[in-house]
Amino acid sequence: MQATLHRALTRRGMEVTAVGDGRAALSQWAARQPDAVILDLTLPGLDGLQVLQQARTRGLRTPVLILTARGTVGDRVMGLNAGADDYLPKPFDLDELEARLRALVRRSADPGGNAAPLAPSNVQIGAIRYDKSSGALYLNGEVMELTPRELALMHALLAQPGHAVTKERLYELVFPGQLDVQYEAIEVVVYRLRKKLAGTGLTLMTLRGLGYLLRTDA
Repeated sequence: MQATLHRALTRRGMEVTAVGDGRAALSQWAARQPDAVILDLTLPGLDGLQVLQQARTRGLRTPVLILTARGTVGDRVMGLNAGADDYLPKPFDLDELEARLRALVRRSADPGGNAAPLAPSNVQIGAIRYDKSSGALYLNGEVMELTPRELALMHALLAQPGHAVTKERLYELVFPGQLDVQYEAIEVVVYRLRKKLAGTGLTLMTLRGLGYLLRTDA
């Protein structure tokens, strides 16, 4: 699996370093400062979650995509809470993996991979303005009537306007720590928010394999 993935990504123009041991992976991560990390949870020495937790403790902010056979909601939430940026269960499609990796790199706020703040002040997109001081969203100067979950979803989408946000990341932000909530529940919030955005000049797009994107209508 490791060798196959290494060959496949290399053929797609990526420079890849493959490491099969958790401790060695952590050492290579710190030494090379890669643009993105694909992390398997099942590793000898240190498992993937331990590698991720120790990396974040050391201040390594590289975007991380967890790639594993553990595909339950609880496993996804555990990985995201440990500091992962995306989660792709096995079996997976190579095109989707490549798209997710490139999206992670694009979303990195700087070369060191520091994440952008969730709620930047005075974000304006189309007719909607986000006021950090009050936490409110305004449409043409009037406060938008949104549920707490819809508001959390909007905050996540407005954190980096013009960039897709993964479904996994949205689930973490909209349902923090709520392990009893089905993963698909995020789609219900997206559906309701999309209806409320109708006629505002904004469109909440679904990008297959990447997540959701808020854009202004042409």
